[in-house]
Amino acid sequence: MDTIEQVEAAFETHLEAGLHHGAQLAVYHEGDLVLDLAGGTTGPDGEETTSDRKHVLFSCTKPYAGVALHRCVEGGLLSYDDPVVEHWPEFASGGEKSEITVRQVLSHQAGLHETAFDTEFERWSDWEAAVEAMEAAETTFSPGETAAYHSLSYGFLVGELVRRASGTPVEEFLDERVFAPLGMADTDLGIPEGEPDTTASLAGFAPGERARETDAGLDAFSNAEAAALFGEEWLHRAVVPAASATGTARDMARFYSCLAKGGELDGTRVLAEETVQEMATEQVAVERDDTLGVPRRYGLGVVLGGTPWNKFGTISPGRVFGHGGLGSIVGWADPEADLAFSYVTNGIREETEHALRVNALSDAVRIAFA
Repeated sequence: MDTIEQVEAAFETHLEAGLHHGAQLAVYHEGDLVLDLAGGTTGPDGEETTSDRKHVLFSCTKPYAGVALHRCVEGGLLSYDDPVVEHWPEFASGGEKSEITVRQVLSHQAGLHETAFDTEFERWSDWEAAVEAMEAAETTFSPGETAAYHSLSYGFLVGELVRRASGTPVEEFLDERVFAPLGMADTDLGIPEGEPDTTASLAGFAPGERARETDAGLDAFSNAEAAALFGEEWLHRAVVPAASATGTARDMARFYSCLAKGGELDGTRVLAEETVQEMATEQVAVERDDTLGVPRRYGLGVVLGGTPWNKFGTISPGRVFGHGGLGSIVGWADPEADLAFSYVTNGIREETEHALRVNALSDAVRIAFA
């Protein structure tokens, strides 16, 4: 069995073991799509999964929004070290909150990782409500003092900065300047009205639970609750730039291939090479992220490799950058190897189990292509 067959075998083993109902795996190497796998079903009773079936991308949405903001910086509309309030006057009226910079927002150092709006999910589709919530939020640590993963607020902060700087809502900005130019036809931040919602169903599983068991996941409250919430059509149509994008592994791998190649793919430049380098440069490293409770290295809108907690491989090279999503999805780029990876499933599993499956595939891909 050659190394590529070993990747395919590992992908199939996860399906056979019942770790999820369906999955997609896409890999770009040296700018070419070299693997594009799809298997299983779109849900417990769903149809066969295909490579163009949309899935909820959870926090893998964050780098998409981040790239929109990087493009604003490239266009001279704002700078990384500008105070947020310079472009969004209502954001703060004084005090240390007024000192928060664009750089700190992108690197999870703003001190706004805990807001009341995080749990008010019924209001997430109301952009103005989200903006007002960010304006009302108070810091929990001094900006720049440490880093704590801004699981939801990151997206609203970045999205509103894009809107304030460019005059264009972040979802339109992404469609026009990232998704369409790159040919990411199966990716949306907010499925437009009039288009059908064909997103694969989600299932949440308890630790150690096999997907083939009866009523799988219904007793795993947190995972089942997340699956139910993010399985709602209204959320697929909402603009939540930290969590609500829908798309495919193939599109995500193409996105990361563009970044791995310095911001240009097949003649389409999305970012300048210097911007990609800045994005993938460590801004802060913490031994214990205050939100996640694990070590973390942050760039500007991406997570950096080199720790056992990033899910880019058992021990990924520090140069690797990308992002994971809630218990089911990961994408990353390795510029030195000119390699891009995306693994998407419709089964939310406990973080240790999630890490085991995605690291196994990341390692197999690295052996095959790096």
